[in-house]
Amino acid sequence: MDTINTCSVDELRDKLKGGSVTLVDVREYPEYTEAHIDGAKLVPLGMLRQNPALAGEAGEVFLLCRSGRRAGEAAGILSKGGRVKPIVVSGGIEAWNQAGYPVKSQKGPIALERQVRIAAGALVLTGLLVPGLGFIPYVVGAGLVFAGISNTCAMGMFLARLPWNRTKASPAAACPVGQ
Repeated sequence: MDTINTCSVDELRDKLKGGSVTLVDVREYPEYTEAHIDGAKLVPLGMLRQNPALAGEAGEVFLLCRSGRRAGEAAGILSKGGRVKPIVVSGGIEAWNQAGYPVKSQKGPIALERQVRIAAGALVLTGLLVPGLGFIPYVVGAGLVFAGISNTCAMGMFLARLPWNRTKASPAAACPVGQ
C-alpha cells in the first residue's frame, strides 16, 4: 500500500475556512452525535467498506475518526479506487478537541463505549446472580482482554448495529452534512 497522506487539525481548520472541503467522519453514529466538526459527512467505516463511493467520487477527501486508526483504514479502502485522494486527519476528533476548535453535537444515543460498559456489567451481574449462568463473567472477561489486546471490540460492533445506534437515514445513504 502507498504512503497515507495526512494533515494536522490546524491544516484542516485552515482548509475549512478556505472553502469547499469534503470531510468524511468514519466513526459510528453515537460517536458522531456526541461531537463532530461542522460540515462533516458521516459515513461509518462499515458502510464505507461496502460502498466506497459514499465518501465522494473524485478529489481530496479528508477522513476523520476518534484518533486516526479507522481513518487510516478508510484511506486504504479509498486509495484502491484511484479517483479519490484520501487524507487522514492526524489525531482525529480528539486532536481537534485538544486544539480547542469548535464541535457540534446533537441529540442521539449514548456513546458506544458507555453502552459496552453497561452491557458488560449487566452480563457479569447476570452470570453471578442467576444459577447456571456462572460461565458468563468468564466469557465477558475473556472478551474484554481480547478487545484490549486487539484494539477491536465485538460487543461494540454488535451494539453499533442495534436500531437506536443507526442514523435516521437509510442504511445505503450517509448522514447529511452538518446533521
